[in-house]
Amino acid sequence: MGGLTAFWDQGDALIRAVALLLLAMSLASWFVILWKSAMLGNAARRVPRAIAAFWAAPDLLAAPAAARAADARGLTASLADCVVRFAPQQDGRGADWQSRPDRVRRELRTALNAASRQLHAGHVLLASVGSTAPFVGLFGTVWGIYHALTTIAATRQVGIDKVAGPVGETLIMTAAGLAVAIPAVLAYNALGKRARALDAELEGFALDLMHLLAGGPHVSDRHCAP
Repeated sequence: MGGLTAFWDQGDALIRAVALLLLAMSLASWFVILWKSAMLGNAARRVPRAIAAFWAAPDLLAAPAAARAADARGLTASLADCVVRFAPQQDGRGADWQSRPDRVRRELRTALNAASRQLHAGHVLLASVGSTAPFVGLFGTVWGIYHALTTIAATRQVGIDKVAGPVGETLIMTAAGLAVAIPAVLAYNALGKRARALDAELEGFALDLMHLLAGGPHVSDRHCAP
């Protein structure tokens, strides 16, 4: 603790700014890590449950509501809503898949993109912190060594005891940069893998919906349960 206090007291404005920047990067990355871990964990439970609820619904009109009730975040709801808008009905109302297939594909793709953005939110910050924090820390170390050496040269007191302390304290910046970057990189890889798995599950659900709409039976005749 004394080394950190001496480092802060002896550092100039630039060194302190770099230290505060690393602290801000660490806080931001840990906020994203905790938030995304909780969000993806809930989504990993809710999305399969919502898809199963959709196919278990008694009819297509009730299926989107069943999916929405099982997935509070709505990752599957916007996909399921396309069924109500585009499935043909016995009385002729509703949009027919055969007449507007491009619009159905476009709306499903838009819903998938919205869900993917929600799943991958914050990953850019983790990637940025993981790639830049070591260099920020290294910059602080280089500047701190330069500042320490110029101070020693100004006092004209050259010796291992005079050099080791200030130079050793500046190496704290490199360690701090690595301490900030390593959790961000590990979390980026782990959370990205979980998000991609959910992306694949939602894409499969969207493809099943396209096949369902392409089948063309009336809404009142179609049951979601396999």
